Amino acid sequence: MNCEKCQDLISDFLDGSISHQDKTTLSSHLEECLHCAEVRDDLQSIVGFCRTQRGQYASPPNEKALWLRIRNMIEAGASVAASAPATTRKSFLNNWTARSWELSFPQLAAMVAAIVLIVSLSTAVGLRRWQSGGAVDAKFQTGQNSLSVGATDVRKRVSQQQQLISYWNQRVEYNKARWNPQMRETFDRNLAVIDQAVNDSFDSLSKNPQDEVSEEMLNTALNEKLSLLKEFAEL
Repeated sequence: MNCEKCQDLISDFLDGSISHQDKTTLSSHLEECLHCAEVRDDLQSIVGFCRTQRGQYASPPNEKALWLRIRNMIEAGASVAASAPATTRKSFLNNWTARSWELSFPQLAAMVAAIVLIVSLSTAVGLRRWQSGGAVDAKFQTGQNSLSVGATDVRKRVSQQQQLISYWNQRVEYNKARWNPQMRETFDRNLAVIDQAVNDSFDSLSKNPQDEVSEEMLNTALNEKLSLLKEFAEL
């Protein structure tokens, strides 16, 4: 089983609608592929967190900006779908979204809560970094938008990684209050180094979208950022 087929089955696994044969095949693949196992664990963490925190979410800092962001995300998704070849297979997140109509009411409620949480957290983090003069996220978005249509797969993978990064970043912000100054300094220093690597990779891909070395460096930098956030989220 390849990774793409495996990630298609993960949605069935989390829904509880996977067949016994597919479950056995999926379990075998997850034992051999650490990347797919991490995807499974991350999505389980997100869904579990949303279910335990249901009804406890704070209001977004700017509701008008939040809904404008949602509308822009929908329009951007429609634009990418229109420009993609007809034979392009659905990505894991597209398959996940499409399956939301087949969920039971409790599952649908949990999924809606997860979407609202992710968008709210993205908006809150963006406002916080804007107020502190953080230009990293702005440059990240600019670099992502500057990639050519030929780099569609790169954008999709980066988008998936960014959603996971936003979730773990919110967990870090929640726990920061109990960190000592030395731990804060260590985290900020390491994050700045990784963000610089992300920006450099985007600059290279903007100049040459077909540069496989820069693409691999970007993927490595985003994975390192995700690992850093996971590590400090547990402290």
